[in-house]
Amino acid sequence: MSIVSLGLDLTQIERLAEAETRRGARFLERLFTPGERAYCERRAARRHVHYAGRFAVKEAVMKALGTGWTRGVRWLDIEVVRAPGGPPELVLHGATAALARAKGIERWHVTITHDAGIAAAVVVAEAAGSARLDQQS
Repeated sequence: MSIVSLGLDLTQIERLAEAETRRGARFLERLFTPGERAYCERRAARRHVHYAGRFAVKEAVMKALGTGWTRGVRWLDIEVVRAPGGPPELVLHGATAALARAKGIERWHVTITHDAGIAAAVVVAEAAGSARLDQQS
């Protein structure tokens, strides 16, 4: 296995909270899967911290794929899941999953942290052999 790409993102927690206040529940529904929303809502006192962490992961994945919001990549196709007591894991759906497969990505590593009003995420894309994102379509 070889590392073919990585993505990093920082998200201001308060900015995400303010966006939800302005736009309402629909804002969260457009960005986060039902499972992600359930996870964050169970942590009511720190829900925006967890939402911001997941948002940072989604942005980091888009950077690692080299697409941004183009080529069919959708917010809801990038999902952060977590088993009780386990680390965060990434599940891709739809066109985003197909794009990752086409680029030879077989595994993702995810880390999320938050402190001082900032949530940060790093994702590492791993492929078999020596695949490189700039060589794949």
